[in-house]
Amino acid sequence: MRRVRRAPRRGWESIVQAQGLVYGDPARDGSGGRRPYWDESVHYEFDMDEILALEADVELLHSMCLHAVEQVVLTERYRDFGLPEWSWEHIAESWRRSDPYVYGRFDLRYDGRRPAKLLEYNADTPTSLLEASILQWHWLTDLYPGDDQWNSLHEKLVERWGELRDVLPSAELHFTWSGADASGEDNLTTAYIQETAAEAGFDTIALAIEDVGWDNALERFVDLEDGPISAIFKLYPWEWVLDDEFGKRAVDSLPATMWIEPLWKTLLSNKAILAVLWEMYPGHPNLLPAYIDQPNELTEYVRKPKLGREGANMTIVGAGLETATGGVYGAEGYVYQLLDPLPEFDDMRPALGAWIVGDSSAGLGIRETAGLITDDGAAFVPHRIPQK
Repeated sequence: MRRVRRAPRRGWESIVQAQGLVYGDPARDGSGGRRPYWDESVHYEFDMDEILALEADVELLHSMCLHAVEQVVLTERYRDFGLPEWSWEHIAESWRRSDPYVYGRFDLRYDGRRPAKLLEYNADTPTSLLEASILQWHWLTDLYPGDDQWNSLHEKLVERWGELRDVLPSAELHFTWSGADASGEDNLTTAYIQETAAEAGFDTIALAIEDVGWDNALERFVDLEDGPISAIFKLYPWEWVLDDEFGKRAVDSLPATMWIEPLWKTLLSNKAILAVLWEMYPGHPNLLPAYIDQPNELTEYVRKPKLGREGANMTIVGAGLETATGGVYGAEGYVYQLLDPLPEFDDMRPALGAWIVGDSSAGLGIRETAGLITDDGAAFVPHRIPQK
């Protein structure tokens, strides 16, 4: 694993905009100055044996996570996850039905010397998909056409939707995001995923989640044309859905209306799953010690809100160090995870976002920042696998 500098492509800004990157606030460099969110002036190189090992780690972590969900459902440990009590049995029913899933992103610490360590699992609403799937692939083919990349995301998404054709109740599939997202990232990410479903043969319809209607007479969700919604992909977190009356209707509608990602993913997208994994697999080389609501024996740790996002409300405690970020999360409780700082390459710290589609590892996206926390100031940088 190496960090490499090179000149960006001529006109790179218009190139990536034409490929859909019309969002992304400026990132920050090591001195706090502005840096492009998509930064192709640097990239990471990997040897193929590193990638093969990471692929195996991701598929193993995916299997472990599914076993962890089974354990939580069997032992009814929902209270540890800070989820509303009325939703618990619905979550269990969603798991027992095997409600279908499409994708997720494991955030990993990796330095090329030690096994990858799971930092968290974005299992419900992972973003940076367009960057990982499309933008960096075109970057590779433009600049390094003879090299490889850990990136079969597009093909695997189309394949996964094809597998769900006989599972979902209809060939018509709705796609939704929040219109409150002013950046446009959720809208564009959803549009890209919608495109992969259309390639798999679905008839697709897009609408903001605020425009999803409810037919009182038929007691079901409808779209803007009053058409029934039988299956819907949402780029909107389940914990937000469960926070109001809309959520009660959503879980009551199951399985007549099938929601993707499924309701049982509320367990995997919650930081409490990190502690459950450590209980089930203590000492596992791909895990860090983690505990619910207290640090136990840890003297250096990261305190993470169970439902936190984008590095908000995190506290880092280390030798002679204590720092925290602000935000609106934490009322649901915290998880304490061993502090294992991201490695430094040229004073920057990369976090690896390793994608799973269905049950197969599918690709890699890298975000890097100068700080210990990968937050909304991180830049996305591409990667390649040189062919010798």
